[in-house]
Amino acid sequence: MGEFSHIDNNGKAKMVDISEKGASRRRAVAVASVSMEPTTLEKIKKGEMKKGAVLETARVAAIMAIKRTCELIPMCHQLLLTGIDVRFEFYDEKTIKIKAIVKNTGKTGVEMEALTGVSIAALTVYDMCKAVDKKMVIGDIKLMEKTGGKSGNFIRE
Repeated sequence: MGEFSHIDNNGKAKMVDISEKGASRRRAVAVASVSMEPTTLEKIKKGEMKKGAVLETARVAAIMAIKRTCELIPMCHQLLLTGIDVRFEFYDEKTIKIKAIVKNTGKTGVEMEALTGVSIAALTVYDMCKAVDKKMVIGDIKLMEKTGGKSGNFIRE
């Protein structure tokens, strides 16, 4: 069982000890999408959703979730984050793409924070629009890029 970093030699869950690791500048970029009826997307663009400003609410939700990832994912370390940027793009007439860019200088990466952020942003879009469009689909959640740390850089092709 020693090959899994979050499982000890007795098969019990553990948090990885990073006390001996050196700090480095780290950055992670994650994306997600929310597909919906074109009329729903138009209402978001025009600010006509009854619950309010959908994308700004989703941005705040993402930032809050990123900062609290260690409370949501059991083996994540509490991190001092140095930057969070959450962006939205109207990909086509029915899809919103969500991107989170998270940075820190520390002993462990920020991939889980970026992935958590886009996930919560997508869920917030769904929550704020579900009265109008219950058929929305959240998907395509993935890590696009990771820099820094012992394992080096990753860029999705």
